[in-house]
Amino acid sequence: MKLLALTLAALILLIQYPLWLGRGSWLRVWEVDQLIRTQRETNRRLQARNNALDAEVRDLKVGMEAVEERARSELGMIKQDEIFFQVLEETPAR
Repeated sequence: MKLLALTLAALILLIQYPLWLGRGSWLRVWEVDQLIRTQRETNRRLQARNNALDAEVRDLKVGMEAVEERARSELGMIKQDEIFFQVLEETPAR
């Protein structure tokens, strides 16, 4: 009877091994779930960035205001018939 009980216990342990430590184990499922969560967060941030870039591209294609703003801020351009004033800060005498 003891031999039968030990044999059944050994079989149960052998059956449980793949569940806890094998390729499709609970630990591996938990690790993959963590990887999926991390990747979803990365995808969410990248999607938000892509949406912002898409809106900027559409604005540049459709409206001239965005092009004008870029020309003024990044290139220092002014419109025709505008007067440009440059105010210089006085440096304190040493």
